[in-house]
Amino acid sequence: MSTAFTMSSALDLSTALGTGAALGPRVATGRSTLRITRRGRVVLTMLAALPLVATALVVTLNGGIAAAENSNVGGRVVTAFEYVTIQSGQSLWELAETIAPTSDPREVIAEIVSLNQLPSDSVQPGQRLALPNEY
Repeated sequence: MSTAFTMSSALDLSTALGTGAALGPRVATGRSTLRITRRGRVVLTMLAALPLVATALVVTLNGGIAAAENSNVGGRVVTAFEYVTIQSGQSLWELAETIAPTSDPREVIAEIVSLNQLPSDSVQPGQRLALPNEY
């Protein structure tokens, strides 16, 4: 018997054992290793973080809407304001100085105009205005 080992006998032996071609070219096994670049990792991280950031933004914006004191009565939200009626010759400046003597009247007037959705800062006698709760 010869102890010489030839290429054809190695292929015959590997075929008989069911191991494939031992000395032949590598055959793909169907599995591949995933290699991801640094840019790919950044993109995947951004895609995973985008829904979380969008949800946090929506929750933050919707949670900060309440500007006045609210109470829940019978399933309805009720906002209580103090109202004042404008007297003859009274201006918003005088009203602002009366209700908030330590605050800047311009800021108080801006809040009153915004709260009552006034087109300008001029008022008429007999006009009823809601006052911001902090004053």
